[in-house]
Amino acid sequence: MKTINMYKKLILMVLAVGFLASCVQDDDFDTPNTSISEPELEGNVVSISTVLGDAAQNEGELYTYEDTDDYVEGYVISSDEGGNFFREIIIQDAPENPTAGLKIALFVNPLFTKYEVGRKIYVSLEGFTVGTSNGVVTLGIPDGQYIDPAPAQFESKIVRSAEVAEIVPLEVNINDFSDDLENIFVQLSNVQFLRADVENNLSFAGEATDEFDGERTIESCETGASTIFSTSTFADFSSLELPNGSGSIAGVLSRTYEGDVFVIAVNTLEDVTMEGERCDPLVYDCGLASVQGTNNLISEDFESSSNGTYSGAGWTNFIEAGSQSWQVFNDSDNEPSMGKGIMIDSYQSGDSSSIAWLILPEVDFDAQEGETLNFKSSNSFSDGSNLQLLFSNDWDGDTSTINSATWGELSAATIVNDDDFYRDVIDSGNVDLSCLEGTGYIAFKYTGSGQAPQDGTYELDEISVDY
Repeated sequence: MKTINMYKKLILMVLAVGFLASCVQDDDFDTPNTSISEPELEGNVVSISTVLGDAAQNEGELYTYEDTDDYVEGYVISSDEGGNFFREIIIQDAPENPTAGLKIALFVNPLFTKYEVGRKIYVSLEGFTVGTSNGVVTLGIPDGQYIDPAPAQFESKIVRSAEVAEIVPLEVNINDFSDDLENIFVQLSNVQFLRADVENNLSFAGEATDEFDGERTIESCETGASTIFSTSTFADFSSLELPNGSGSIAGVLSRTYEGDVFVIAVNTLEDVTMEGERCDPLVYDCGLASVQGTNNLISEDFESSSNGTYSGAGWTNFIEAGSQSWQVFNDSDNEPSMGKGIMIDSYQSGDSSSIAWLILPEVDFDAQEGETLNFKSSNSFSDGSNLQLLFSNDWDGDTSTINSATWGELSAATIVNDDDFYRDVIDSGNVDLSCLEGTGYIAFKYTGSGQAPQDGTYELDEISVDY
């Protein structure tokens, strides 16, 4: 029995050694065939513009494709690898100089392993529903009047092409944003994150107040226009601090969850290049004075002004861009009421850009000491628009040279912001002007976001310069 057992063991050992030897000698494994052949589609190929037209023709109602053999084609421009996109594929109609884009909502995760950036795909429209979701046109399935991600089995409707193209971002300015650029891979140059956010060491989306997305403002160094940089709290870079510099951002142009404001979202932090110097304006910060001056140099409460375009003696009411100027109005909403005041409003103006200046009469700051500025401000949902308080001692008073003059920000003043209740009247504080020298001009500069349907109203009253 022992001899037989030993014999069996010997045979097993020989077989095992032989098996191991064969494994070691044969290191030429067969690699799975992952190549993709160009598909032969049994149907018609239509453009993204055709799908957008289907959505537009139904006047905002959902439209379901039935009994169709049409495919929509496009190039993938989104990636969920970094966690900033989720259960969606964004496609555009060309890898370079695109004219239309479309979101495909799909209950599949991850998607980047099959549909990488640049991959051309065809999507069978049969069974899909198209409509507007969060402000952008989306393919998915209906849920009442909204679009939800299509079930996972809808992935079988996506056919991959063999083509993988290089996506070249479309160079645009913030003021160029429009519905036509939604779901397109764009690039903003010479932009930066707000100085206050950078100085406060804010992260992209890692603050306690960031529930789903972190929304940080970026501004143009050239025009001052601003928009929102949106980051998912699930993005792999969400907890990193915002870069302190200026540069470029390449990402997908979309809208906020509410669908009312444009945002830009990137696939990866490599799409954010901000190694240049910041372009923050010159700052004049004399601080706040303990008391308001008792001798008056300039005083305007607008009570004696006629309603309409303001034209006070020595004042400059100048439209740099758009059609909206500072207007005298009767205040009735604020509590207590401001009475008559002055306002700027580009809401629903139709202007692609709105910039308006209100400049006080010239002041000689060497003729007296201890100057102060006081004013009151209010707003009505200013949203993406912005109001700055500026000073220049090299402007010559000619509106044609406003942009060539050097304007610095009077940073000590308190100006109403969008978080303030729209009926509140905000006091500027006693803004100290004693550090200013020579003759110069104080100005209020209104800049719309380039999204006139969202821009709101700023209101001013009781503007006074004293010493």
